[in-house]
Amino acid sequence: MRIAVCRPQVPLARGGAEIMTDTLVGELRARGHEADIVSVPFKWYPGARVLTQAFLWRMLDLDEADGQKIDLVIATKFPSYVVRHPEKRVWLIHQFRQAYELDRTDLGQFSESPEDRAVRRKVQELDRVALGEASRLFAISANVAERLERSTGLVAEVVSHPPQSLAYRCDSYGDFVLSASRLDRAKRIDLLLEAVALDSSLRAVVVSDGPDGERLRQISDDRGLNGRVEFRGRVSADELADLYARCLTVYYAPIDEDFGMGPYESFLSEKPVITTTDAGGPLAVVHDRQTGLVVAPEAAAIAQAAAWLRDHPSEAAEFGRSGKALAAEVTWDRAIARLLS
Repeated sequence: MRIAVCRPQVPLARGGAEIMTDTLVGELRARGHEADIVSVPFKWYPGARVLTQAFLWRMLDLDEADGQKIDLVIATKFPSYVVRHPEKRVWLIHQFRQAYELDRTDLGQFSESPEDRAVRRKVQELDRVALGEASRLFAISANVAERLERSTGLVAEVVSHPPQSLAYRCDSYGDFVLSASRLDRAKRIDLLLEAVALDSSLRAVVVSDGPDGERLRQISDDRGLNGRVEFRGRVSADELADLYARCLTVYYAPIDEDFGMGPYESFLSEKPVITTTDAGGPLAVVHDRQTGLVVAPEAAAIAQAAAWLRDHPSEAAEFGRSGKALAAEVTWDRAIARLLS
């Protein structure tokens, strides 16, 4: 089949959605399909721009390319699923969360002005129409599927996907907590920094980049964490695999995350995960005292969890092995079989 995988793209930014869609294209090609990414630059602010960006997708013609029919479109996150196609399947990463559960929070976008309230309603109306057009509707996690059903009444089949391909291994249970999330406020890496500040015996390594980087470095400076917190920035695949192989545990505690590949990357490296009771998607696989520790979203609780794992290496290793067995069940063969069924 000839398949177009649709995703929006914030210029110069790369995260989980980009890794997932690029890998999906590669896996489709490996199975004999012609597949490619279709992307449109995305800027969701200010105000009504979020709608004009969605309408760009609505105007695309993906029925054919270079004189040949496109058999299938797989759309992913807002606003790519606004595209029209007679065989549009949606593998939902997430909706425009600022118009839903993030509204009127610190991570929201819309003010109380009549104009902003109207734009938010229009985003929701557009979702009901565009997602309702899909011939098949999938979601990357139960958390995303539940949000979708609450907001639109539409039901999606949960189809998860594996994390990025790295040289996963476990070399040791070292003396540092690893954070490998994008530096974004929603990822709450500041909680990890505050935890390190509370316990002088803890160390952390923070990789990746993002818009919250400057604030996080300032917190580290203010708390006097230089030497105990390392900011590595964006690292190579080999270096990331090495950090997973040598860390004690992985911290992954976004607020109500869609799904998140962090736990799976940790598990394939046989490392337990520290997450929080309000993390959302990760709670489907991070089970307290089975594959990691689930604690209150407070710095003190995170510090105590990290110290406990350091002081109980046998249990940390056992949690990591249990996580690896769980992660091994999530494969591209299964995911693509469902997507193309």
